[in-house]
Amino acid sequence: MQKAIVLAAGKGTRLQTEGVTAPKVMREADGKPLLHYVLKNLDFIGRENIVLVVGYRREDVLAAFGDYPHAVQEPQLGTGHAAAVAKEAVGDYDGPVLVCYGDMPLLRRSTYENLIAAHLREGNVCTLLTGDCRWELPYGRILRGEDGTFLGVVEDRDCTPEQRAIRELNVGVYVFDCKKLFQALGQLKNNNAQKEYYLTDVPAILRAEGGRVGACCACHDEELIGVNTIEQLRMVEDTLRREKLKRTGAGGTR
Repeated sequence: MQKAIVLAAGKGTRLQTEGVTAPKVMREADGKPLLHYVLKNLDFIGRENIVLVVGYRREDVLAAFGDYPHAVQEPQLGTGHAAAVAKEAVGDYDGPVLVCYGDMPLLRRSTYENLIAAHLREGNVCTLLTGDCRWELPYGRILRGEDGTFLGVVEDRDCTPEQRAIRELNVGVYVFDCKKLFQALGQLKNNNAQKEYYLTDVPAILRAEGGRVGACCACHDEELIGVNTIEQLRMVEDTLRREKLKRTGAGGTR
């Protein structure tokens, strides 16, 4: 059995244009909410084992996806806080738990499955999903040793020019040992400008406790895009339409 926590509480302020007030994950791309695509690609996990963390206008999300367990993040105090509020809904489970985002509709089922497989194969307490990307995105860079061993993540704002040139990026999606995750979430501090608790701080806590932390480079380019702006929403919609054309053979490939 596997479980997943899908973070879906955000307002999506930069998407609130032209009178649209829907939560970010309910913005539509090619006629479906962003969250629809994420959950479709997680359908290898039973829906009773997928916890949605909801917040802003949660009634809209639950009206569409009310057959999933959920936890409420109110107020919203960062991604670490979002994962922590799922603890009761996850229950006494002791195994691998995937933590991902409801606004990343292009991540493929195979990518999630490869991440989970790497986590189990390597015996990690935490495995980060990473991806090679030719675009300039404000994501953390993955540091590796000469033998390819994962060394850590340096945030975009802290990169040297050489580190910023690294093309392997931290996607922000993880598989954790569930018990270890919630123990580490209880140690998070909010001593930052936003006064928020960050999920990105958890791998360092686990490593400091002697846990094995790894990185799985399993996705590329478009898959890394989360929807935060209207431009990104259009990019995602264009990609979804192209992929649909390929599947149906309407793109002239057959």
